[in-house]
Amino acid sequence: MSRARRGFTLIEVITAIGITAFIGVVIGVTFSTTIVNKDVIEGQAERYRMLRTAMNRMTREIGAAYVSDRYDSRRYRDAFDRPTNFVGTRDKLLFTSLSHQRLYADAKESDQAVIEYQVKRSPDPKARDRDDLVRREKVVLEERMERGGTEDILFEGVKKLEFQYWNSERKQWEDEWDTRRSERRTILPTRVKITLIAVDENGKDVKYVSQARVILNTEFPRFQ
Repeated sequence: MSRARRGFTLIEVITAIGITAFIGVVIGVTFSTTIVNKDVIEGQAERYRMLRTAMNRMTREIGAAYVSDRYDSRRYRDAFDRPTNFVGTRDKLLFTSLSHQRLYADAKESDQAVIEYQVKRSPDPKARDRDDLVRREKVVLEERMERGGTEDILFEGVKKLEFQYWNSERKQWEDEWDTRRSERRTILPTRVKITLIAVDENGKDVKYVSQARVILNTEFPRFQ
């Protein structure tokens, strides 16, 4: 006579269910952590991409900086009103550049533009304590350089922005450069050092440094 088959006891069923539930929780937590890590890594990669784009753009545009003596001297009698200048301080840079890119074929624009870099408080109401690297561009050179144009954010969350200007005669870096002054009216720095301090993913301040070589570092002469 064969023995009857023995089934599972209640304790064994509960134990099996508990083990299965535990494995499911572990798998769920693993997937959740993976998704969070993926989002963090993608956010970091996007931030570094924005940083590289901002530094490359500043380097390219500063490298195409210029000043010109070809303007209506009867209209612009003062050097401060001259439509082309290079005015740089430690934390701000305003200059004319030949780096403008037209986005529309019939746009009444040239490769000339007034460009300004500085750090400003974020306009985002949700980030009132954040400072951003702001770029202003004006494609019309008929008005004063410090007025008009449109602004856009190159990089969010900037702690500090610094510029230094290489004096090739004295062989040293200087904190200011102003072509509105008579002694520098026709001369631009041969190089500009850009230092950007931002917060990394660990909350630490990180310094990024780049240099732009100014190709046209002497004034365009007036044709007689």
